[in-house]
Amino acid sequence: QVQLVESGGGLVQAGGSLRLSCVASGTTFSLHGVNWFRQAPGKEREFVAAITPSGSHTFYGHSMEGRFTISRDNAKNTLYLQLNSLEPEDTAVYYCAADGRINGPPHILPDVMDYWGKGTLVIVSS
Repeated sequence: QVQLVESGGGLVQAGGSLRLSCVASGTTFSLHGVNWFRQAPGKEREFVAAITPSGSHTFYGHSMEGRFTISRDNAKNTLYLQLNSLEPEDTAVYYCAADGRINGPPHILPDVMDYWGKGTLVIVSS
């Protein structure tokens, strides 16, 4: 059974930074594409970033490239999301998600992802 556990969320002032982590177990992590999504209160789940199984390619949602950086350490079965220059609009629960296919292409749609963590809350105060 694949499990994903996020951590690193918290309260930060606008302009600040956070580093989110997601530890995976129950699978060969290095074979799967993984994404970050977020969901703000009253809004739909939104694509944040994706990274290919080897980590060689990354993709970002609108307005996030340049402020957010996705990375992975396959030796540690861990996915990261560095959040910089945070804005109040970034307040949301951040989820990591894994594609169950081996070496599948990256996707931005939540419905395509097979495994989800429970999320970590990021609150950005103005």
